[in-house]
Amino acid sequence: MMKILFMGTPDFAVASLEALMQNGFDVCAVVSAPDQMRGRGMKLRKTEVKECAERYDLPVYQPERLKNGELLPVLKEYKPDVIVVVAYGKILPKEVLEFPKYGCINVHGSLLPKYRGAAPIQRAVLNGEKESGVCTMFMDEGLDTGDVILCEKTPIGEYETSAELFDRLANMGGELLVKTLRMIEDGTAPRIPQNHDESTYAAMIRKEEAQIDWGKTADEIIDLVRGSNSWPIAFTYAGESVLKIYHAIKGGECKGTPGIVLDITKDGMLVACGDGKAVLVTELQMFGGKRMTPDAYNCGHPGLVGTTFLWR
Repeated sequence: MMKILFMGTPDFAVASLEALMQNGFDVCAVVSAPDQMRGRGMKLRKTEVKECAERYDLPVYQPERLKNGELLPVLKEYKPDVIVVVAYGKILPKEVLEFPKYGCINVHGSLLPKYRGAAPIQRAVLNGEKESGVCTMFMDEGLDTGDVILCEKTPIGEYETSAELFDRLANMGGELLVKTLRMIEDGTAPRIPQNHDESTYAAMIRKEEAQIDWGKTADEIIDLVRGSNSWPIAFTYAGESVLKIYHAIKGGECKGTPGIVLDITKDGMLVACGDGKAVLVTELQMFGGKRMTPDAYNCGHPGLVGTTFLWR
């Protein structure tokens, strides 16, 4: 049986590590990013992969960097046959990529060569894609440029958020990884070169990108809301106050200045967009408050109807 070194950091990678452990693979050790100060209290928190590894009593290593050879003692100690990398968060140097017999295998949350980079799932939703998926690939020195092994596609739901798609793709990735490693073990894993001319790059989402431009189409605004959930959350300005928008659906044809609140009912808050259509906001949060329906918010804070949301 192959000896596996697993490298990963956030919750997306946990499903892959769980899949390996539950299917009897020999995971000799886990490498994760250093623990960080997180949350409102800014407490030192373990990475999600480290927490998972500790549940299985796996040794965990958290080097600050890889370029100075910090990982080489770990590699020499465990001598892994293959390294599995899932959302680790750092570029692997050549000496790491070339160390294991079967190379380094990556699980990536897109249909390569589209959406290479750090935020493939969010970018797909933000861009209104109808389909996504996961790929496994042999890693090289480029950014998600290695030969693809297996891919699995899935449709993106009309109102599916990036957080919901994230969870689905994480589980799909774990299942695909198991298939991939079994094919590598028996020598049947394909190597499919990517068409680099068709590649796109998925940069990390910046907070300012989540501001709603009500002059855009209803579909574009809904995609922004979906793609920004669960981070950084789409937002708009009600006067000087920040209003976060968690969910929105199509609201039909309308007449009104883009950004104006046309109505608030038990179904949601109707806001005009730039294409003569409206979105129906179904969940929101005023800065410092709780997430709630627009109807519930309006009961305690009337006056939104007729307000025009601003964008800067």
